[in-house]
Amino acid sequence: MSWLHLIILAIIQGLTEFLPVSSSAHLILAPQLLGWPVDQGPLIDVMAHFGSLFAVMLYFRRDVGDILAGLVDLLGRKLNKRSALALNLIIATPPALILGFTLNAVGWDELLRNPLIIAGTTIVFGILLWVSDIKGHQTQTTETLTWKKAGLLGLAQAMALIPGTSRSGITMMAARFMDMTREESARFSMLMSLPIIGAGGAFALLKLLTSEAGGGASAADGLLVAALSFVAAYACIAVFMRVVNRIGFFPFMVYRLILGAGLLLWVFAAG
Repeated sequence: MSWLHLIILAIIQGLTEFLPVSSSAHLILAPQLLGWPVDQGPLIDVMAHFGSLFAVMLYFRRDVGDILAGLVDLLGRKLNKRSALALNLIIATPPALILGFTLNAVGWDELLRNPLIIAGTTIVFGILLWVSDIKGHQTQTTETLTWKKAGLLGLAQAMALIPGTSRSGITMMAARFMDMTREESARFSMLMSLPIIGAGGAFALLKLLTSEAGGGASAADGLLVAALSFVAAYACIAVFMRVVNRIGFFPFMVYRLILGAGLLLWVFAAG
């Protein structure tokens, strides 16, 4: 893959991973819309996600510290805010991990990379995101999240394995339906991404090192994308967390409707 392709992919990933617009959809569609001769493949996509993992860890470094301390508290059977946060993340993680590795094992992750599927999920979940924002109250925080609600958020995160759904979008949507504030919905959504992106990135790196990646990708390609997406993702997180309470999710719904409609027109025009 050329450096230009890798730079474009990294910028797309960094700018869209933590916005509720589906980074996976943009990464899958980029080669098709830009006329590239080959799809970069799902593994290079995940390496782009891997770079954004470190952006989350840096921006939410205090929360990451609390999570690590909470894990120690859990081992010592201490129940406090830190251990509750760590436990909620543990509860929310398995559904996406199990479904993700299952889809990869049976080859359905490639099957789902279909522009028509992406268009449908982009539109449907964009509308649901906006509905959740106008219906949900802003009373709950990450610290008041129950184990049951953490499990439901985990199931929502698993559904984001369908391209176009948006991992951040569907988890923020579910959190808003649970009356979490916009900022807290975004915060917990990003913290939920840590184990998922970490596991996916480690798996992708192993595949790249053993030359099993699709699209002719190499380990150097994957690492370059990861580094560039880190820079773009950190900037995006910083801006989004400052403005989400003011602008809400309506602009993202509008963007998703336009994107989804454009994709449908493109699909049918191409036959």
